[in-house]
Amino acid sequence: MQSTRRGFLRFAGLAGAAVGMAACTAPGAETGASSAAPQPSALQMPSSPVTLNLVDVSGDLVVAQPMIEAYKKQFPQYLANVVFDTGDATEIAGKLKAQQDAGVSQIDIVLTGNDALGAGIEQGLWLRLAPDYDSVIGASLATYQDNAKVMQQITDGYGVVNDYGNYGPLIEFMPDKVPNPPTSAADLMDWAKANPGQFLYARPSNSGPGRAFTQGLPYILGDSNPSDPVNGWAKTWAYLAELGKYIPYYTAGTGASMRELAAGTRKIIVSSAGWDINPRAIGTVPAAAQVVALDKTTWIMDSNFIAIPKGVSKDKLAVLLDLIKFMLTPEQQAKAYDDGYMYPGPSVKGVTLDMAPQASQDVIKNFGRTEYEALIAKYPVKPPLGNTALAQMFDKWDREIGANMVKQ
Repeated sequence: MQSTRRGFLRFAGLAGAAVGMAACTAPGAETGASSAAPQPSALQMPSSPVTLNLVDVSGDLVVAQPMIEAYKKQFPQYLANVVFDTGDATEIAGKLKAQQDAGVSQIDIVLTGNDALGAGIEQGLWLRLAPDYDSVIGASLATYQDNAKVMQQITDGYGVVNDYGNYGPLIEFMPDKVPNPPTSAADLMDWAKANPGQFLYARPSNSGPGRAFTQGLPYILGDSNPSDPVNGWAKTWAYLAELGKYIPYYTAGTGASMRELAAGTRKIIVSSAGWDINPRAIGTVPAAAQVVALDKTTWIMDSNFIAIPKGVSKDKLAVLLDLIKFMLTPEQQAKAYDDGYMYPGPSVKGVTLDMAPQASQDVIKNFGRTEYEALIAKYPVKPPLGNTALAQMFDKWDREIGANMVKQ
């Protein structure tokens, strides 16, 4: 399952060079999205308020819902209600395709990570937002911080970055159970062998930290081409296969691995900055838990995105575009600090912690780590795999590493 309210988050990143998920759009997807979509000149705000159906498959509702509720309160003449629902990142593309093939539009907006976003791009399911609707939201996109701009580029315009942060991969542990944690990939392997069944990570296709761990290993291990999981990850796949000998099963999502750490059934799990801060803040994981980055770490960028499926009505589209523009204002972006969910969180320039609600400030003060700033600055940052490569990585991991070993 995808991450749930007030807890369980995804990994995203700091600056780096943009590499090409944008180049991986399926043939015909761009023209299909553009030709089927109402032109900006044809859009007007509705004469009566609309109700929107939202599905969250990334866990970003924790950040986005307060922004959306603020829009609803400020503009009741446009937005009557939002029906919030959650779904599985691995299933949303199939659901949208079935609806669109049947000519039925039941989902108006999706909160997604780059996993489901990429799957939807490959199948031509999303409405292209940029540059098609730059006249509405373009000015807001221009306010992104450099790191968010990198993540925005990889959407090829089919999504909009809402927040980013959650640096990883990290490993998390309880210091009373693991007084001398591993600090390198070799140390981690040795520890797993000496402590079979005590290391755990979640299925990458449904876990931000799981994705960060698998995408980070090619850099840590010195693989030949970290951007090519099929032909360039020989060391990584061998490492994961060997590591898997000491893992009894993989959890279906990050939340389950966090609960196992808290229960003491696992001593070391894969984590990230936000997954470190937020579960400790809300009491899912003991406050005493610690994290460490492995030697030669490279932070893997990730973000939460807003995407609009094809087929929405003109009235709803006008409101959705206005809502996105509203969500990217500094006042609303300050809410992205939340309870450390997407640490640091805001995607636009000029948003600082002192602008956040007091509760968010208190969480970061009490559960953030002073070492994060230096730790994040210490290691390089890279964008995630492109759409096609990411799908290939998920498929290969599911077939060769996690086959029949994912605990639902």
